[in-house]
Amino acid sequence: MFTRSTRGRRSAGLAAAIATLATAFLPATLAQAQTWPSRNVRLILPLGPGSGADIGARLIADRVSKVWGQPVVIENRPGGDGIVAITAVINANDDHILLWGPSAAFTAHPYSHAKVPYDIKEIFPIARVSNTLEHFPPDLGRYPYPAWRK
Repeated sequence: MFTRSTRGRRSAGLAAAIATLATAFLPATLAQAQTWPSRNVRLILPLGPGSGADIGARLIADRVSKVWGQPVVIENRPGGDGIVAITAVINANDDHILLWGPSAAFTAHPYSHAKVPYDIKEIFPIARVSNTLEHFPPDLGRYPYPAWRK
């Protein structure tokens, strides 16, 4: 039977041994996590060349490729309400291929289409990069309205 002081020393020794073993494997884990991207990254856009999302993606890709040390390639796949681009990303099954576009492009699909070729749980937003701003003229009275608006 151990006395309280001996048990405390053994617990402290065991905790120190576990901590030493854990820190021995920590640098290897961190080194593995920092190797992404190991090759070029493709950003697939559901919108055409020259669109606002395309211009924003190209500006960000230029800066990110300098930080990552890997090229970032923009690939436009417009059409099909964005479903063409989304299925290309999902079917690629590659962690170096990302979807760049408005999150409404895929979050609204289950509500606007009877059937989509992907499971909504397979795709989710990672980061918000920009906001969409709409500009309206300050004096709408100066501009003629279409007949359907009156």
